[in-house]
Amino acid sequence: MNLFTPLTLGAVELPNRLVMAPLTRMRADLEGVPTDIMVDYYRQRASLGLMVSEGIYPSFTGQGNTRMPGLVTEDHVAGWKRVTDAVHAAGGRIVAQLMHSGRVAHENINGGRGAVAPSAIALEGMAHTYEGKQPYPVPHALTEAELPGVVQEFTAAAVNAMKAGFDGVELHGANGYLLQEFLSPATNQRTDSYGGSPENRARLIIEAFHSVAEAIGAERTGIRISPEHNIQGVLEADRADVLATYNALVDGIAPLKPMYLSILHKDPADDLVQGLRRRFGGPVLLNTGFGVMTTRDDAVALLAEDLADAVVVGRPAIANPDLARRWQEDLPLNEVDYATFYTDGAAGYTDYPELAPVS
Repeated sequence: MNLFTPLTLGAVELPNRLVMAPLTRMRADLEGVPTDIMVDYYRQRASLGLMVSEGIYPSFTGQGNTRMPGLVTEDHVAGWKRVTDAVHAAGGRIVAQLMHSGRVAHENINGGRGAVAPSAIALEGMAHTYEGKQPYPVPHALTEAELPGVVQEFTAAAVNAMKAGFDGVELHGANGYLLQEFLSPATNQRTDSYGGSPENRARLIIEAFHSVAEAIGAERTGIRISPEHNIQGVLEADRADVLATYNALVDGIAPLKPMYLSILHKDPADDLVQGLRRRFGGPVLLNTGFGVMTTRDDAVALLAEDLADAVVVGRPAIANPDLARRWQEDLPLNEVDYATFYTDGAAGYTDYPELAPVS
């Protein structure tokens, strides 16, 4: 399997197997509407096989970062339509990552709405709010009666993503946000039908996936998971429980033939990862570089060893808009400017140079 061969993901054809990871960049306006520089940023990277957008909130309560974009209002839809039109005009493909931040939220970010979670357990640490660093609040434990509303928020945002011209959506079930908070026994201490057993803890994410898939088509619906990633207090330390939970999740969605399953895990050859891949039976995207940056050699080896169908990369795609060409021709890369990841201007965002065209 070669990094630079085409790949079919559901309804979408990719020219290569390089996928840009969902990357928090904090460049939307204060209302969550994509800005001019966001149009440029995504357009510049259209030669990648697929781009996954930064996390987009499906409800106002779900905002976990300052200047996070949304897909709730008509202005959000219109702003993202500018992005997707530019990407498609440049020959690219882009899916919207729907990210509800759950307890990783703060009233000084989401307009005073507070935070919600499976259980009333606060995240340790400080939130970066519009009013400086502040402790995370104790979240409201969602009642069983409120959960259909959460599912509907994801579904409505997915419909808005289609209106905005996205090629599909990715449910964010990773990195300690709301959907993974339901998966982990560290953050889900419920005693109703959404807590306790692995099957119960996987129930909400399965219901959300089914609802979104019914609304826009499973062939345009993907999901991202990060078993054993253990960040933001979402701990998954019991391997047997992790296997049971993620097997239940995959079993609950695989019959729909989803667009893809994206797995973030440090060890691509791990039995957990490869077992989930076999169980899923469809295209699997692999992201190994959360702690250590994925190199060209890493990406080539992942596919050469048949450990995934495509490789998800973050920092190399930030610093190299033309990463697909650079890696295909084994050309030098730009240096990553870490200081500008979360600033609010073009510096370190849209000013990374591309290589001159071959004359």
